Amino acid sequence: MQQFLDRFFKISERGSTIKTELIGGMTTFVTMAYIIVVNPAILSFAGFPVEPMTVATIITSIFGCLFMAFYANLPLAVAPYMGENAFIAFGLAAMGISWQQRLGAVFISGLLFALLAFVRIRPWLANSISYSLKQSFAAGIGLFLTFIGLYETGIVVSGAQGMKAVALTLPGPEGLLRSPEVPVKIGDFHLPEVQLAILGFIIITALMQRKVRGAILIGIVVTAGLGVLAGKAALPTKIFDIPFQGAYTLAPLAMHMDVPGILQVKYIPILLTLFLMSFLDTLGTLVGVGSAGNMLDEHGNFPEVEKPMIVDAAACTFSAMIGSSTSGAFIESAAGIKEGARTGLTAFVVAMLFAVSLFFIPLVEPLQHLKFAYAPALMAVGLLMMGSITKIDLEDLTESVPAFTTIIIIIFSYNIANGLTAGLILHPLFKVLSGRFSEIHPGSIILAAFCLIYYSFGLPH
Repeated sequence: MQQFLDRFFKISERGSTIKTELIGGMTTFVTMAYIIVVNPAILSFAGFPVEPMTVATIITSIFGCLFMAFYANLPLAVAPYMGENAFIAFGLAAMGISWQQRLGAVFISGLLFALLAFVRIRPWLANSISYSLKQSFAAGIGLFLTFIGLYETGIVVSGAQGMKAVALTLPGPEGLLRSPEVPVKIGDFHLPEVQLAILGFIIITALMQRKVRGAILIGIVVTAGLGVLAGKAALPTKIFDIPFQGAYTLAPLAMHMDVPGILQVKYIPILLTLFLMSFLDTLGTLVGVGSAGNMLDEHGNFPEVEKPMIVDAAACTFSAMIGSSTSGAFIESAAGIKEGARTGLTAFVVAMLFAVSLFFIPLVEPLQHLKFAYAPALMAVGLLMMGSITKIDLEDLTESVPAFTTIIIIIFSYNIANGLTAGLILHPLFKVLSGRFSEIHPGSIILAAFCLIYYSFGLPH
């Protein structure tokens, strides 16, 4: 068996060992297992049923990891993306579309990813975006996740909270609401839930500073435990259950995507945004983990990049079919790679551990209803993504203005699509205005043209 695994995954050829790959897989799983709790909790705000979504999250991860293991033979774990799930749950809230239509958008995006990956256009488009602008996407989405975490925990609240309804009503027959003088304000720090959330963030980041494996998951569990002691949470009623039956059936989600309903001109921005976010997430993950494991070639490119991108496309399409959000390679894979993992055996181990977790959903299910426990994890992920802001070229206004605009529009319009499209439009425009035509990549012009559709024919909100 050992010889078969070694030959099949080319373990010795890549300078690794079976033991190293096993450790790498376990390390990666522990580091990213928080997605089992957080993804269903976030998507529940869009109307997705939590219990089936938990199963869908795990099954999507199993499928993606197995595909990555046997097709790409890379030590990259796959799971529903953070950022994309927030866009689907919160960024699309104002558009009034159903969760079935949102799954339809994920499905169409996955098919588009696959097509562009096979003809190698997707990597070309990704490489057309400037380095600074890519970093602004990560920083902006990180701050967006942080803002969601702050708001969900009550650390910050709406400026309208506590005001009398009559004070918010405009005069006139329509009775419309006006904007409050202060859009957001600090929450009530006397509330136990707010105190627990702050403590949870401190615990998670302290563990991260000490480089504890699984810091985010441990922080969620510890915070929930403190909530139980404070009388703000209940213990699990059971530990073990059989998946695919009762509350944990996939029937309410599987094959419920509304493809025709999302194929309208006004919804093109949704497809564009999911496309941009996913291929940038994948590209950023590949470069990040490749750099961590010295896996990049002499030009700084990831070898055979089409393979993990095809895996990403397949995982995205599959996730929509069973009822989950956009999926792809997880940056937490770097944890296993830093342990020496170099092959698909690591991804296979992660898949098996996700499979085992299917039978212990009741153990983690209560965590999905505790905002003070899981929302600090969003803030911690946002903190990790904020490191990208230091890589933006702030000395060059043709780079910093689009990057800055991307970040602030994402946060202050509470919509990732607005920020990405604004940045992609401004980047080639500022290059033209500065007379630096040679720095304009043809792909950036194509992306800018698509983004203009968002403001011309879409529903910016």
